[in-house]
Amino acid sequence: MICGILLAAGMSSRMGQPKQLLRWHGRPLVRHVAEVALASRLAGLVVVLGAEAPAMRAALMGLAGPIVTVQCNDYQDGQAASLRCGLAALPTAVTATIVLLVDQPLVSPTLVDRLIATFEADAGALAVVPRYQGRPGNPVLLAAGLFAELQTLVGDTGARPVLERHAADVHWLDLDDSAVVTDADTPERFASLAERDGGQGAIIAP
Repeated sequence: MICGILLAAGMSSRMGQPKQLLRWHGRPLVRHVAEVALASRLAGLVVVLGAEAPAMRAALMGLAGPIVTVQCNDYQDGQAASLRCGLAALPTAVTATIVLLVDQPLVSPTLVDRLIATFEADAGALAVVPRYQGRPGNPVLLAAGLFAELQTLVGDTGARPVLERHAADVHWLDLDDSAVVTDADTPERFASLAERDGGQGAIIAP
């Protein structure tokens, strides 16, 4: 069983407004990324909330599929706190998780499924990390064997320190898809992504 964790707890300080609620294809960004996850082979999705949690829950209302939300009270401590909350909310039977970021609207269900298929084909992998033109990206698949170590992370960091300690067990998945290294964490970047995607995104609060 492989479930997803969607990190959506951040304060969006560089965006100047909650990026989770920006409109992408007519719906809040957090909902769009959740829909992508639920359209993939993932067995379920945990969405980690922090800032603007009531608005996030409203944005996710009515989604079809196995989805739960969890409130991260320490979200201001950085990404590691959100990751810990997400891991703690996963079903005990999971063999791995895929950690998705709320500011990557170009990630597709097909991309998520490629991470899953790669993990299934490599019995020795503790992680699957996508890479575009030599640059590591997201989302990342993390095997259950790393969960205890990931729970010790602190500060504004993701899984990178743990992955560096287990470099020999990381499966690098080279992709011809820049979505894995493309995020929307500033108004300028979001506007650029919207234009690249045919003008479907717009910086408007719901």
